[in-house]
Amino acid sequence: MNSEVKREIILEHFQNPMNKEEVQDDNYVLINSSNPNCIDNINLYILFDNNCIKDIKFMGEACAISTASTSIMIKNLIGKSLVDAKEYINNFYNMCDEEEYKEDLLNEGLAFSEIYKQSNRKNCALLPYKAILKAIDEYEKK
Repeated sequence: MNSEVKREIILEHFQNPMNKEEVQDDNYVLINSSNPNCIDNINLYILFDNNCIKDIKFMGEACAISTASTSIMIKNLIGKSLVDAKEYINNFYNMCDEEEYKEDLLNEGLAFSEIYKQSNRKNCALLPYKAILKAIDEYEKK
């Protein structure tokens, strides 16, 4: 994926993020995630069902990187089992940390394949992933 395609994907998901809406449903788990170094402050609303991620929505204020990363994450995790979701998340982390990862699992997440070059932006890209991992961990403990 070349740099221009990566920019287009990030811009599209920033301008038209997937599932950006507040949820007023107690069946959804609410997790807040923020970045003290910038404006990023998002709420993730996750609906779990039978060890699967049935739905994810988000609301909040965030930079282009965090918003796009959240939208892409949502697009890739809805409908996945928790096992598959964690595999996707681990691969995204590995990519951001310059470790070995499976490109074919990440789809549009590959737009962030060079985010490791800007450590402050890496935090923005990982913000929703930290939140979803926390939500999954809490769900699995129940």
